[in-house]
Amino acid sequence: MNQDYIKADNWSIIEEGFDINQVKSSESLFSIGNGAMGQRANFEETYSGPTFQGSYIAGVYYPDKTRVGWWKNGYPEYFAKVLNAPNWIGIHVTINEEVLDLFKCKKVENFRRELNMKEGWLSRSFKATLQNSIQIQVDSKRFLSLDFDEVGAIQYQITLLNNDAQISFSPYLDAGITNEDSNWDDKFWDVLSVNHESDKAFVLSRTMKTHFYVCTAMQSQVSLNGVVLNLEKKVNESSNTVEFKYKKKVNKGDVLTITKFGGYTTDRNHDKKDLISVAKETLNKVSKLGFHTLLELQKQAWTKIWEMADITIFGDVKAQQGIRFNIFQLNQTYLGKDSRLNIGPKGFTGEKYGGSTYWDTEAYCIPFYMATKDHTVARNLLAYRYNQLDKAIENAQKLGFKNGAALYPMVTMNGEECHNEWEITFEEIHRNGAIAFAIYNYHRFTSDYSYIQEKGLEVLIGIARFWHQRATFSEAKNKYVILGVTGPNEYENNVNNNFFTNYIAKWCINYAIENIDIIEKEYLSDFTRIMNKVKLSKEEVSQWKAVADNMYFPYSEEKKVYLQQDGFLDKELITVANLDKSQRPINQKWSWDRILRSPYIKQADTLQGFYFFEDYFTTEELERHFDFYEPFTVHESSLSPCVHSIQAAKLGRMEQAYTFYLRTSRLDLDDYNHEVHEGLHITSMAGTWMSIVEGFGGMRVKNNVLEFSPKIPKQWEGYSFKVNFRNQILKINVGQNETHFELDGAKELEIKVNDKLVTIHPNSLVKV
Repeated sequence: MNQDYIKADNWSIIEEGFDINQVKSSESLFSIGNGAMGQRANFEETYSGPTFQGSYIAGVYYPDKTRVGWWKNGYPEYFAKVLNAPNWIGIHVTINEEVLDLFKCKKVENFRRELNMKEGWLSRSFKATLQNSIQIQVDSKRFLSLDFDEVGAIQYQITLLNNDAQISFSPYLDAGITNEDSNWDDKFWDVLSVNHESDKAFVLSRTMKTHFYVCTAMQSQVSLNGVVLNLEKKVNESSNTVEFKYKKKVNKGDVLTITKFGGYTTDRNHDKKDLISVAKETLNKVSKLGFHTLLELQKQAWTKIWEMADITIFGDVKAQQGIRFNIFQLNQTYLGKDSRLNIGPKGFTGEKYGGSTYWDTEAYCIPFYMATKDHTVARNLLAYRYNQLDKAIENAQKLGFKNGAALYPMVTMNGEECHNEWEITFEEIHRNGAIAFAIYNYHRFTSDYSYIQEKGLEVLIGIARFWHQRATFSEAKNKYVILGVTGPNEYENNVNNNFFTNYIAKWCINYAIENIDIIEKEYLSDFTRIMNKVKLSKEEVSQWKAVADNMYFPYSEEKKVYLQQDGFLDKELITVANLDKSQRPINQKWSWDRILRSPYIKQADTLQGFYFFEDYFTTEELERHFDFYEPFTVHESSLSPCVHSIQAAKLGRMEQAYTFYLRTSRLDLDDYNHEVHEGLHITSMAGTWMSIVEGFGGMRVKNNVLEFSPKIPKQWEGYSFKVNFRNQILKINVGQNETHFELDGAKELEIKVNDKLVTIHPNSLVKV
């Protein structure tokens, strides 16, 4: 049974009623972020029940030494961890010396939590009866500012309901934190100094090994019924915490409020000797503005994001809530301002996967950022990989590749491979192709070739060299084969000739050669610069071409399908429909040995190839492969339902497309995989956006023309979305009977709708 306690709502995520068994899941679902930092939705006050405390700073990580049973040559030395950062949100609350702790209260009523996605804030309210029988009403609101991305703000109010009492608020900073997922229980932080000055406090700390310097800061103010109080405070300091204690006798019916600003300054953005003074300056700025003005600015900043990124769905609240939740979390995780950053699979919502960069960025996230923001944001994501090309070459060298061959890491923080499952790290090499595909996808959509001539060609050459060296010539087949790989389906390890891997290898080589030719003809000075750097000869290119032209693809004449890998038909081909439901999810119920011998597919594999390279295959071929592979797919990867939804829509199977869409959009809200307490699936959320835009909307770019073939699930009255296509904003509104197009741009745009050319003029409506 999937969870269903989240209330359906168009613009908010809402939880009503307090259940200690939901706390960890809600901490993930109600997470907040602003691209520079993020935090799980932990309570501000003390909570002694099961909780997963987490605050994270973008780009700050720790190399946790690899832990494996049997070391093999080429293993990465470490697994990069996104670090649980010093906690600044905490406020200890006591009423007549009784600690407010929802785990221990006599009674908790009217508990309500809301994540308002439209305006970018989190609120919580409840009525509590403490052990000493005092009743209070608590209302809190907090957000991480988009305008001042080094700070967040909290307003925390207590109303006394049945007695006069003494309330104490103790805002604190705590640098004595640990990671949930540490390999060796290492200490990740060194605290360098703890100090305070008037209403502000600062903890200066440094990460072990990586030596990131971080100043965690806070400033607070207490008011009674809206009037600021000038209270004496007691200061408690320890080696890694600082706390201010404010006490006030309060009458029944009165409201005591603490406003707290806090956050981080890091030496990624400032000189390390200035971190405290910069934090002080920022706190002065935001406290002068005040909580309400800062909140107004937050609302305006989110309005601007939604203006471009929103997808509206009419007549299906759960579907609407799902897509907005996905778009909201993507924007909380990455806003494209800093090319040193990337999108971790869990964003700022948990620690699994180390918060690092995966191929998900190139395969799933780039289309979302390309179409909903200025194209420089997607260019920054490509620049991130170019800046790590030297490390990719180093990663390949460690495995015995030479001559500038580049293998991009499966998982990384700084370009070095830091993932240590043998069958993934060394075998899931198709990720290299996703990097090249993203370059192609970016150019196809934006028509900006400058990235390829300035940076991208070097990346393509490094990747082509890798594929050339990774392929083996088989005398028996008289073809080039690629042995010992894991395809996108991680329920198959160490297989030979995975169709997707072989296909993307061939495609990468051809795409690199095509761009070498273009740059030689059209950008000679760039060509000369690059060739001098990479020392590429015509002879080497012809060797690559021999591999691409003679690549082997396993194929079944009987089934008329490409086989996922050699020997796929040797398996016992029992479809998922005939698998006992009690055995699902197989990754939690079966031994790995049993999974590897089964035909079950974790996510789109051969079909991932048909998704990337659909222009090379007919719709009939897609249908044949979809009908063969989807029945064996267990969709136990968050990246699975979106690709299948897009393909089902293309095949006109709208019921199936809709089911997959709901599954991808509500994967976390409904906790399909029973793991949301560990954090959200951020990168697959971009796939949800693709399910609507590329799936139902049928958006493609072919021969330099933007195309649509709009379809609509019968459950919806209509839906609409916008895309920024080459600096022109196109709004698409799909109804049950017709589709409207509106253009916000300076010049007309020619598009194709259902294979017919349509010209759209600026600021006029076209109905199709």
